[in-house]
Amino acid sequence: MTSQEVRLCGLLLREHFGEVVEKVGTHLLRGGTQHLRTILHETGISLDLVKKSLCVLMHHGTCLFSPGRKGPGSPAEYRTSCDVILKILRYPRYIYTAKTLYGDTGELVVEELLQRGHMTMSSIVKIVADRLTQTMEDGHSMDYNEVTSAFSKLVETHFLQRCPPVATTKSTGSAESASAADTPVAIDAPAPESFPDCYRMPQVTLVGRGKRQLEDAEEQSNAKKARMDTATHGDEGVYWQVNFERFHLHFRDQAIIGAVANKLDQTSSEIVRTMLRMSEVTTSPTAANTKPLAANEIYRSLPATYNIPRPILDQYLTLLVDDPMEFVGKAGESGGGMFVVNLHQALANLARATVESAVQERFGSRSARIFRLLLKKKHLEQKQVEDFAMIPAKEAKDMLYTLLSQNLVQLQEIPKTPDFAPSRTFYLYTVNQLSTARMLLQNCYKTVANLIERRLFETTNSKRLLEKSQRIEAIMASLQASGAEPEQLTEVEEMITASEKQQLESLRLHVNKLDSAETQVDETIFLLESYVQATVSSSS
Repeated sequence: MTSQEVRLCGLLLREHFGEVVEKVGTHLLRGGTQHLRTILHETGISLDLVKKSLCVLMHHGTCLFSPGRKGPGSPAEYRTSCDVILKILRYPRYIYTAKTLYGDTGELVVEELLQRGHMTMSSIVKIVADRLTQTMEDGHSMDYNEVTSAFSKLVETHFLQRCPPVATTKSTGSAESASAADTPVAIDAPAPESFPDCYRMPQVTLVGRGKRQLEDAEEQSNAKKARMDTATHGDEGVYWQVNFERFHLHFRDQAIIGAVANKLDQTSSEIVRTMLRMSEVTTSPTAANTKPLAANEIYRSLPATYNIPRPILDQYLTLLVDDPMEFVGKAGESGGGMFVVNLHQALANLARATVESAVQERFGSRSARIFRLLLKKKHLEQKQVEDFAMIPAKEAKDMLYTLLSQNLVQLQEIPKTPDFAPSRTFYLYTVNQLSTARMLLQNCYKTVANLIERRLFETTNSKRLLEKSQRIEAIMASLQASGAEPEQLTEVEEMITASEKQQLESLRLHVNKLDSAETQVDETIFLLESYVQATVSSSS
C-alpha cells in the first residue's frame, strides 16, 4: 500500500460517504488494525460519529472487524484495505456492464446494491420496480416478476451472490451495536464461494407492481405506515451483494476479445469469445489457461449468425495459434484439435503494449524502439542497442540514460574478475516488465487522484451557480407537470442569464472530460492490476 493508493482511497471515500468516513477510513489504512478506543483517540472524532462511520464502511464491505487478539472479552479490532476501496472507482463500469447485458432493470439492480452495500432480494425488487414505474407513462407500471427475472439472471451468471452467513455480536461499546439488528456484519467474513448456497435463489412470495411517488401528504403518511408493517416475503436474513470478481473476469475477457479484433479481425474475436464463453464455468478465476476445447465443440457453439464452414474455422484457429501474441494455444490433436485461451499470456501482452504506448507518448518513438528492443532481446550492451535500433551513438546514449533515470530500464553489471573493475565488467541494459508495470500503476493512481481533485475543485467553485440551475430545473418540472402556460415557462427560464448559461455549459463540458479521463485511466489500472496479480499468482 503506497501513499498514492491511500490518497486516492481517501478521495473516493470523501466523494461517496463524506469527510468523517474519509478520516476514519484513511486512518485505518495508515494505522492498520486498531481498536475503537485507539481510533477515537487518534482521529479526535466523537464516539457516535466513529461508530456510524465504521458501520457505513462495514455495510459496504470495505471494513472488517474481528474479536480482540487477547482472547474472549477483549475489544473488537477493525481493519480495511485499499483493494476493496479502490473498487469504488469502477462503480460506473459495473453499472454500465449490467445495463449492456441485462437492460435497464439489471442496471438499476446493480446500482441499488452498490449504493446500499447489501440488501434482501424483496427490498431490491420493490425499489427497482418503483423506480422503473416513475419513468413509464401514466397508467403503466413495472411488474415485480419482471424485476425478479432480471435479478435471477444476474444470480445465474454469478454477477450477484449471497453475503456470507456471519453471526452478529452484541458486545457493548463497539460499532456493530450501532447497526440495525437485522443487518449482517462482517466478522472475518469467509469468501462467499466457500458456502454451498452462495448462488441459490430464495423462495420469495412477492406479488404486485411498482408504485409512483405520492404527492399528497396524507397518502405519504399512509404509505409510511404501510412500509413499517412487518410483511414477510420468505427471504428475511438473506442478503445479496455484487460479485466484483465476476465483473472483473468479464472485463478481462472483453479486453482479450477487443485485442484479438484489433490485431486480426472480427471473426477471430468471435471465435475467441465463443471459447471464453464455453469455459466460463469450468475455468478457475486464477487459472493461466482455459480448459482445453475441441475444435468440433467450438464449431457447434459458434453463433448461428456466423456461418463459418468447418475448414475456414480450422484456418482461423491455426492463424490464432501461430500469431506472435499467443492469445490461443494448441493442447492436443483429439477432436479435430484441442485449443486453449492463454489468459495470463494475453494479459502480459496487453500490459506490455500499454507500457510501450506510455513510453512512446512520453519519450518519443525512438525511445519506444529502444524499449521494445530491450523487451525482446532481454539483455543488451549500449553498443548493441545502437546497432540493433539503428540510432546514432550519442542519441542512443541520451535516450538510454533518460529511460534509466525514470526507472523504465535497469542496468546490470556482470564482472569478468572479482574486483569489479569497470574495464573488465559488462554493463547490460534490461527491462523488468513487472516492476515497470507496477510503477506505471502508481502513476495511474496519482493521475486519477489529480482528476478527482480537479473535478471537486471545479464543482465547488461553481456551487452557487449549480444550485441555482437545479432549483430552476425543479421549478420548470413542477410547472410542466401542472400544465403551466408557455409564458410562465419562458419567464422561469430567463432567471438564468446568458453568461450564466455559458458558464454552466463550459463547466459541464469540463466535468464530462474529467469523468471520461477517469474512466479511461481506470481501464489502464484494471489491465495493469490484472497483469500484476496474474504474474504474482503464477510465480507463487
